[in-house]
Amino acid sequence: MIRVLVADGDAMIRAGVRAMLAADPGIAVVAEAADGRDAVELVRRHRPAVAVLDIRMPGIDGIEAAAVIRGTVPGTGVVMLTTSGEDDHILRALGGGAAGFLIKSGDPAELIAGVRAVAEGAAYLSPQVAARVVAHLVATGVGAAAARRTTARDRVRSLTAREREVLAFLGSGLSNGQIAQRLRVAESTVKAHVSAILARLGVDNRAAAAVVAHQAGIGSPPALA
Repeated sequence: MIRVLVADGDAMIRAGVRAMLAADPGIAVVAEAADGRDAVELVRRHRPAVAVLDIRMPGIDGIEAAAVIRGTVPGTGVVMLTTSGEDDHILRALGGGAAGFLIKSGDPAELIAGVRAVAEGAAYLSPQVAARVVAHLVATGVGAAAARRTTARDRVRSLTAREREVLAFLGSGLSNGQIAQRLRVAESTVKAHVSAILARLGVDNRAAAAVVAHQAGIGSPPALA
């Protein structure tokens, strides 16, 4: 059973998210919060596998709450709920440790898929969010985009051949277990590779590594599962 916390300042949205998750018998909502501070405290108390956080919340926002959760309860993965026009927030949340990004008005099946993916250790961006992130990166200018590609490729050169292979799978949104099956190695081996990749690339989480992979031309855009 995947234990989930849902945090949103709007009670109706919380109820809607809870109802969508209830459609999957393998998911249980164990706690709800109306603001970021309560979300952090309830995660510490209940230790859910996944925390679903709205980006905009009273107290502390979802991005700050995600960073605190990832720093204090690393076993809990974070999925962010976003609306249109929040691309800068999405990029900030990547740096804060969030592993999943979903549109509030999206398909309920995406919410379930995102929660399951993050619970399994994968990164997940809904197709709409992934497209917006890529568009935002491109829109900052051709020169800046070229510089990012060059920087990303330089960072990737520090990886071993096997680590680059694992990074390509991260860029496609696969979990450690799925990567292990593709490479026919133990999952613990994949976990070791992922830890080394994050350290060598200088990023804090799999979603950020997926962005580097895309910028370097490795694999697919982040987690279009």
